[in-house]
Amino acid sequence: MPAIRPERSIFLLLLTLLVIGAAVGSTYWLYAVQQRVNIWVQHTLRIENQLSTLLLHAQEAESGQRGFMLTRREAFLGPYESFRTQWGEELAALRAEVRDNPPQARSLEALEALLDDRLFLMRTGIERRRQGEIVAADDFNAGMVTMTKVRALVATMRAREAQLLKRRTANDNRLSTMVSTGLAVSAVLITLFGAMALRTAYRRIAEATESQRALADINRRLIAEGQDRETAEAQLRQMQKMESMGQLTGGIAHDFNNMLAIVIGSLDIARRRLTPDIDPRIARCIDNATDGAQRAAQLTARLLAFSRQQPLDPQPTDVNKLVGGMSELLRRTIGESIRVETVLAGGLWRASIDASQLEAAIINLCVNSRDAMPTGGRLTIETANAHLDDAYVAAQGDVAAGQYVMVSVTDSGTGMPPDVVERAFDPFFTTKGVGKGTGLGLSQVFGFIKQSRGHVKIYSEPGEGTVIKIYLPRHYGPEAVAGAVLTAPTDLPRAKAEEIILVVEDEERVRHMSVDSLRELGYTIVQASDGEQALEMLTIQPRIDMLFTDIVMPGINGRMLADRARESHPGLKVLYTTGYTRNAIVHNGMLDPGVSFLAKPFTLDQLAAKIRQVLDADSIEA
Repeated sequence: MPAIRPERSIFLLLLTLLVIGAAVGSTYWLYAVQQRVNIWVQHTLRIENQLSTLLLHAQEAESGQRGFMLTRREAFLGPYESFRTQWGEELAALRAEVRDNPPQARSLEALEALLDDRLFLMRTGIERRRQGEIVAADDFNAGMVTMTKVRALVATMRAREAQLLKRRTANDNRLSTMVSTGLAVSAVLITLFGAMALRTAYRRIAEATESQRALADINRRLIAEGQDRETAEAQLRQMQKMESMGQLTGGIAHDFNNMLAIVIGSLDIARRRLTPDIDPRIARCIDNATDGAQRAAQLTARLLAFSRQQPLDPQPTDVNKLVGGMSELLRRTIGESIRVETVLAGGLWRASIDASQLEAAIINLCVNSRDAMPTGGRLTIETANAHLDDAYVAAQGDVAAGQYVMVSVTDSGTGMPPDVVERAFDPFFTTKGVGKGTGLGLSQVFGFIKQSRGHVKIYSEPGEGTVIKIYLPRHYGPEAVAGAVLTAPTDLPRAKAEEIILVVEDEERVRHMSVDSLRELGYTIVQASDGEQALEMLTIQPRIDMLFTDIVMPGINGRMLADRARESHPGLKVLYTTGYTRNAIVHNGMLDPGVSFLAKPFTLDQLAAKIRQVLDADSIEA
């Protein structure tokens, strides 16, 4: 290999250094050109930003002034006051930027004059509005014309600045283009290839991510739709079951309760008419028959409660007081082997609930807890204020969100597995032995709470015990006016001063039993077998102190009869009775306001007390 001469080596080195120097110099020169261009760009952007800010503040001041002119509220004048004090500083800053540009400086002086005019119009308009004057439309139009000129002038200045920037940078750009072309081509090619690769990779990742997200969304929707469908089907099955039970119980309740009314009423009268020298075995037979009839009546009442067709009379109720007053009854019912504790919350809201039915529901829950603790244990009754939020309600599906009064019954018994919890409220379902339960206790509680627009929930684990929480709707109205405390009479309440009662009952044997019972109490009785005959009796016998009528009758029902009777006897007092109250005096499960009602079957004691209560009342049903 021939040796390289030193001169050639120096030449190559110098050429290399020259190329490197040229490249470095070109890069530095390009950087300087770009910096100079950036300075002009920043200068233009700064002026445009200041012009935009000034115009924005002027428009905000104008909007605030218009708001004040329309409403006379000083709060709208904030932007106006701010602009009035600051617009001079903003103009001064702009003036410093355009001092080397005479056309821009002249435009700025014109802009200052226009803004001063607009401020004068706004100020005079505000002062006149404060004095109560109505500003004419011409004044508003003058302000709008001025602002239009301001906007046009600002746009002209911004356009002029952009043209100036364009001229200033044109030469620099041409020079920098020649130097940067070679570097730019390589950089652009590399950048393009890299960008294309990145774009392809990003697109593939995005497509995979989108597909995965879409698949997950579809999966979630399918799961949610399946759960919603299962929930809807379960609710539909429950509604159909409730409706079937309601039709069954509603169909048989009227006739069954009529028969029980005859049996219980007749046995009650027969028991009271027994002479002391009668064979005691006869008295025991009557007592046994009465007890059986009462149990049958309770069974019918439980069926009506489950089907949500029992008449309820919700009143503002102090649940703490109710639970506290049940302590002695619970001790006798539960037995001594179980320790009963109550935890009553302070500041508990009033509940809108039928107190007697709530007491029966709590006793039912306590009896179920007792049966779950055959060897003894601890039973806790707790009250608290509760709020069911939208998330909980969405998960349950059969309760409205809002505030409730919560009563929980907790036991340390055997607990229930999930499949038993799921069926616990079904009618006639029981885990007790044959003859130890009807399976209607929890069903009655469930029906009563749902009819009262409340909620009930079971929490249980085998071997850990059970918690049943019932949520009662909170009472929001005024407190009930406390009446006089009535002392239970030692004797049956009887008639006063030849009181006359019109008894209307289409069932002959029930009517005869009711008439005999009322005559036993000393009342004078007028009887009718239907509504038409009752209206005739009211015409024949104008003095009637009270109408005691069945509700479900052919032709004119009890409610229609009472309404027509009061047209001719405005002061007539009315007591309704029936074994099936649906849609007559009960709506949405609640007794109509002011209605007096005695459910069939009833005893002589219950009849005497209710008749006396209605007759002695100071007011009648509206």
